[in-house]
Amino acid sequence: MANRSYKDSVFTLLFNDPDKIRELYNAIAGTAYNAGTPVIINTLEDVLFNDRKNDISFLIDDRLVVLIEHQSTINQNMPLRFLLYIARIYEKIVDNRAMYRKFLYKIPRPEFIVLYNGKEEVPDESILKLSKAFKESDEVPLELVVKVLNINRGHNEKLVEQSRDLQDYTIFVDRVGKYEESGGLDQAIIAAIKDCIKKNVLREFLEKHSTEVLNMLTAEFDMDIALEVAREEAREEGMEKSRYEMACKMKKAGFPSEQISMLTGIPVEKLEYSEFFPESTNVEPGKGFSL
Repeated sequence: MANRSYKDSVFTLLFNDPDKIRELYNAIAGTAYNAGTPVIINTLEDVLFNDRKNDISFLIDDRLVVLIEHQSTINQNMPLRFLLYIARIYEKIVDNRAMYRKFLYKIPRPEFIVLYNGKEEVPDESILKLSKAFKESDEVPLELVVKVLNINRGHNEKLVEQSRDLQDYTIFVDRVGKYEESGGLDQAIIAAIKDCIKKNVLREFLEKHSTEVLNMLTAEFDMDIALEVAREEAREEGMEKSRYEMACKMKKAGFPSEQISMLTGIPVEKLEYSEFFPESTNVEPGKGFSL
């Protein structure tokens, strides 16, 4: 079963290494940084997602990159999360005194990237913008652009092939999904690990971290299920609230309880009692609203 102490994701365990990050970024950005190019990892703890750590932040050649691997539904609030995240990163790396100097203080250029391998069909590449969240959008005084790249099998194949670790990672995740279709999650992960080791996919990594990978993936998949259940419950609560509000308005307008019940699904008996409308003093048991 899931071990909730595993907060790192398989993605961050695999790529939390300067050499692997350099290769991954070269594939994503089309750059050709060699082993002599320094990579400084400055990932923050538990900022973007409290349920698990699946982000990596790093500096490479004056570029400040925040990279996320994302298996759930694409969150339209991702740019806002990135905004709060990058502010904390700059706070961490910028000399506070420099901001008060006369001359312009240069800072690393930020880049925001999401690698998506969830189950929903999304384009190979899409863009999320912070400005979409503004209540008034005539002017855009602040912008933040997030690039979303679909790394599922059959998507962005040329990009994925540029990084052996990323290619192997997508194959492994795909294997887990395939095995899960015919069995339980734990057994699917174990089968995928054995299969990938046999076929030399992430072999060294999986041989070294197989127990951690099992715990991490089980926790991640369990969290996705829990989030989906929570979203479904929220939808149901919203529908219940809407039914109640509609019933209130219809009562106040003088509609018969039988008609309200037919349209909202609320039992007639419940509509006849004042306890159902505690904010109103005009309801008498058995009589409905008097306006």
